[in-house]
Amino acid sequence: MKKIHIPIIFIILLSFGLAAYFYPDMPDQMASHWNAQGEVDGTMSKCWALYLMPGIMAFLYLIFLVIPKIDPLKKNIQKFRAWFDGFILLMTTFLLYIYLLTIAWNLGYEFNMTLMMLPAIGILFVFISYLLQNAKRNWFIGIRTPWTLSSDLVWKKTHHLGAILFRVSGLIIIFSVFFQDYAIWIVLIAALFSGLYPLIYSYFEYEKEKK
Repeated sequence: MKKIHIPIIFIILLSFGLAAYFYPDMPDQMASHWNAQGEVDGTMSKCWALYLMPGIMAFLYLIFLVIPKIDPLKKNIQKFRAWFDGFILLMTTFLLYIYLLTIAWNLGYEFNMTLMMLPAIGILFVFISYLLQNAKRNWFIGIRTPWTLSSDLVWKKTHHLGAILFRVSGLIIIFSVFFQDYAIWIVLIAALFSGLYPLIYSYFEYEKEKK
């Protein structure tokens, strides 16, 4: 087992431990969802609210372990495996952060959940930009369209653009904490543009290559 998987497994086990530890202190119905203004607009029984996130973390970890083994282009994944493993660690840490915020809120600590999440989302976007920058053609990780999967050149160009967009979007999202009234719109626009534009770009780059 690679050393980077040790903290990942530790975080998952820690989340299950936190669920068991805080179970007696939680209300029967826990706040589990917040709207764009950071206000609670959804609840869940404490059993589900406490154990769902650890379960999701464990499930995602297993999926991430399987992907490099079943991808027809698994050799390409090995070329950027360190970045992929780093993404697994960051994603697990990101989910733990959200989980800790949920527990803190239900213990009586009140704060704006949306604003607390913005820096974490921004950091995740920035790291994804480096993952995209280093990703080689495969079927599971990266900007996978019929056109990127059909051409190494289109894959490279599209992921270079995607890396730039995700990095800029991540920084914008981080600094959106200073614009509380518009933060949610900033996040949505940044996420949609950085996610959708490379898809369109890949089509035109493929058509250009054909000609």
